[in-house]
Amino acid sequence: MKSASSAYVTTWYGDIHNDLMGRFRAVKLLVCDVDGVFSDGRIYLGDQGEELKAFHTRDGLGVKALLTAGIEVAVITGRSSNIVQSRMQALGVKHIYQGQHNKAEALTELQANLGIGPEYTASVGDDTPDLALFGGSHLAFSVFDGHPQVQQRAHYVTQQRGGFGAVREIADLLLLSQGLLHQVQESST
Repeated sequence: MKSASSAYVTTWYGDIHNDLMGRFRAVKLLVCDVDGVFSDGRIYLGDQGEELKAFHTRDGLGVKALLTAGIEVAVITGRSSNIVQSRMQALGVKHIYQGQHNKAEALTELQANLGIGPEYTASVGDDTPDLALFGGSHLAFSVFDGHPQVQQRAHYVTQQRGGFGAVREIADLLLLSQGLLHQVQESST
């Protein structure tokens, strides 16, 4: 870490301005899109109509770490998939909103149900439909390979691509900013 007088904090992911770290510290709810965030955005279709997606284990560990630390995790996605339901349930995610064509409305409903306002909410997306989540969030993340419009509106763009550890990167930064990273890592070993 850099000295206390520095305007930046040094992390594994580079130097991050103290103002941005302050936004990270406030987060009690992380809301994620799925395709392009938890997966690489590609959808594999088999001859029998089966749909396949790949999820990265690092992202799963990041989600479990957030939940262990008491930070709520939710997904709001425009598509519906049994695969997503199964994967999120396996990770312990309780708030799974699929088939949401109005993501802003789903986010408002989720926040009301949890009693967590926009000032404590972070969202992560990769494409323009996810901008609706950004409007109801204090902190907006884009994955590294997100659409340029999403990257421009984000407070932070990950170094990792969607489906390749971007969610883990976000989890690490949120936990680091809240002084919980080492505690969570020690409890999981």
